[in-house]
Amino acid sequence: MALVVQKYGGSSVADASCIKRVAQRIVATKKAGNDVVVIVSAMGDTTDELLDLAKQVSPLPPGRELDMLLTSGERISMALLAMAIANLGHEARSFTGSQAGVITDSTHGKARIIDVTPGRIQEALGLGHIAIVAGFQGVSQDTKDITTLGRGGSDTTAVALAAALEADVCEIYTDVDGVFTADPRIVPTARQIPRLSFEETLEMAACGAKILHLRCVEYARRFRLPIHVRSSFSSKEGTWVFTDPETEGTEMEQPIISGVAHDRSEAKITVVGVPDKIGEAAAIFKTLADAEINIDMIVQNVSAAATGRTDISFTLPTNDAQTALTALKKIQSKVVFDSLLFDDRIGKVSLIGAGMRSHPGVTATFFSALANAGVNIEMISTSEIRISVVVDEDDVDAAVNAAHQAFELDADEVEAVVYGGSGR
Repeated sequence: MALVVQKYGGSSVADASCIKRVAQRIVATKKAGNDVVVIVSAMGDTTDELLDLAKQVSPLPPGRELDMLLTSGERISMALLAMAIANLGHEARSFTGSQAGVITDSTHGKARIIDVTPGRIQEALGLGHIAIVAGFQGVSQDTKDITTLGRGGSDTTAVALAAALEADVCEIYTDVDGVFTADPRIVPTARQIPRLSFEETLEMAACGAKILHLRCVEYARRFRLPIHVRSSFSSKEGTWVFTDPETEGTEMEQPIISGVAHDRSEAKITVVGVPDKIGEAAAIFKTLADAEINIDMIVQNVSAAATGRTDISFTLPTNDAQTALTALKKIQSKVVFDSLLFDDRIGKVSLIGAGMRSHPGVTATFFSALANAGVNIEMISTSEIRISVVVDEDDVDAAVNAAHQAFELDADEVEAVVYGGSGR
């Protein structure tokens, strides 16, 4: 008997008919002789609707109360799904994140999982029940308050529980048939990828691919837990994400490029006129770190000989931009920079593939494709298996399509199907 953990996103449980269909899939897995633990997101766009409602009531809602509000969406999903499973003649028990033993730090809105103690889940499984857990949430170890894990946190809940339960696989169900070479909403001819390594998937998640949450992939890699990305709307095989010791290092069998990812959720800040002295950059980024802001790409211009000053540009999540600007203004007199520039009309486009390590010319092909599409590059960042560029927001679609075509990633036959929702 295998232990299977399944996670269903908001589009998979968007309404009553979707919930009934998901219940049938879960029961089929149970009837196949498996123990089943299910993690659910809030129905459809419930989380966005709750956020909008909170903003109507308060322009700056307290983090504790906002988390209390947002976690109600998943609790609705889990209870309805348990009811649907009961109608099919099987016993299901629903649990909140705290009841499931998801222990986090005390940071509201983007808490990190510290530990998972799934005693009640194991008890339910021992009785032959299907366990349903509300994703995206936990309980603070220190304050005992309800916390949320940030957008996409249900993926992380699923993998963390699967690791704690020593599950055989964690299945992530979404509204597309797996991981594709690009977002099918932008590139209808994108090809479904049958298998990805953890490192490629990490890069894709970090670069904006919405199919898996970054922290969930990090967690899975740490515990060597296979992830199976599938559609809840079809029975197609989907994409496997795992580390296979027998094939590690066989780049010759891999495609040069696995996919093209994009991200429109970042903004760019430029610190203008920074004195080109030791410690000034450190002071800037320590200030941002103290404000708990994650920085993505960084570019520093060559110092102007006449003034001895330079400009430092970096990208960060748009939601953190105001906090960053406020924090930097507080140290302006200490660092003595001239001004701050802010641009939220940017997008990041990334080329990802483990095969590029052993193939020269990838960068030239990528940049030539963007140039031929009339796309101007504002910033560049690279890793061993990734090249990322920042472009104007209006050029993102053109850049993604140009790169996809340049590396011949289009599917040969059927166009990709998006069954509904936003891709998670």
